[in-house]
Amino acid sequence: MNNPLILDVLRGATSKRPPFWLMRQAGRYLPEYRKLRAKSGSFLDLCLAPAKAAEVTLQPIKRFHPDGAILFSDILIIPYGLGQALHFEEGRRANSRTYK
Repeated sequence: MNNPLILDVLRGATSKRPPFWLMRQAGRYLPEYRKLRAKSGSFLDLCLAPAKAAEVTLQPIKRFHPDGAILFSDILIIPYGLGQALHFEEGRRANSRTYK
């Protein structure tokens, strides 16, 4: 990291500007993400391939030069890692539900 601004601020230093970083979802529109995603098989395959997940994390850094980034993954990888069944349906988004 050429500019450790985010690290300095985390250590309590005062800075000329606040650091900024991107959540990985902020890059889903990037053409380089869409290309890698198309070659990866399923979304789960993309999440579970360390080199591909690292590349997806780095894509917005290379393009926008933020002070930090959040690693690419999905919140559902946690229950998957604990042995729960998981699959993503292409073209579907999760719906919010009202529970009674």
